[in-house]
Amino acid sequence: MPPLNAFLRSFSYAWSGIIHGLSTQRNLKVQAICAGLAFVISIWLGLSPPEWAILILTLAGVMGSEMFNTALETTLDHISRERHPQIGIAKDVAAGAVLIWALASLGVALCLWVPKLYALFSLPVS
Repeated sequence: MPPLNAFLRSFSYAWSGIIHGLSTQRNLKVQAICAGLAFVISIWLGLSPPEWAILILTLAGVMGSEMFNTALETTLDHISRERHPQIGIAKDVAAGAVLIWALASLGVALCLWVPKLYALFSLPVS
């Protein structure tokens, strides 16, 4: 197979993984919906290009970490379905990483949106 075909095929595998994650993982679906709402709110508030960059990177971090979490859990479940302390720790740590990203994205959204919302809804003082 020529190198270009292999390279292009890798995108097919990546899209397949994204589609699988969105169709089978409830948390990823919720995060995708939240990301969509964040985009709508950000369009409405008129984020600047640097603000968009920060928001996009943060949301990608949340969804990317959730996909890594799913990959890890799937692999560990394949290795052993029995409860094992080390497997439990690995799953908990991966879930914790997702939570850190989710909380960070909430903080970023508040930092980006609150000043704009305040300016939008504050009444001029006479």
